[in-house]
Amino acid sequence: MMINQDTSALILIDYQTRLMPSIHEGQEAIASALFLAQVAQALAIPILGTEQNPDGLGSNDERIKAFCNQTLVKHSFNGAADGLADAIQKTNPAITQVVLAGCEAHVCLMQTALGLQILGYEVAVVPEACGSRMPQDKILAIGRMSQQKIAMLSAEMLVFEWLKTSEHPQFKNVLKLIKNR
Repeated sequence: MMINQDTSALILIDYQTRLMPSIHEGQEAIASALFLAQVAQALAIPILGTEQNPDGLGSNDERIKAFCNQTLVKHSFNGAADGLADAIQKTNPAITQVVLAGCEAHVCLMQTALGLQILGYEVAVVPEACGSRMPQDKILAIGRMSQQKIAMLSAEMLVFEWLKTSEHPQFKNVLKLIKNR
């Protein structure tokens, strides 16, 4: 599977204000997610966010929320069970691939990845933009998703798959974002 700019969406899962202080290396995960969002925005790739029970966990970090075309409030750990797939299709019916990043890796991120895969989406995850309270839980989630044939990509792997060529009209702009990381 190669990730295609024209058929993919970026899903940013639960970077919530009351949750993030307890996430191991949470600020690094947010920084990677913001990088992904900047690139996706430059390439006109839809960006959707989710918030798990925002009354309890707060809303998403404002920097994340600012990039999202839409933020879906959910109560199921699996965002696909709370309308995420419908939101993706309403955004662009041509979307067949989803790239996920978020928290917690072993709960909402993993269950959403598996749920979207069951619905027929090609799913990829960017581990450096994900987090869990316990590092071991993130490691186990990445392993389980990998066993389920969910692709694991670094942020730069993803970006260069989206670009495909140095002749892409946004290549120089995206290269600046990479160099400023």
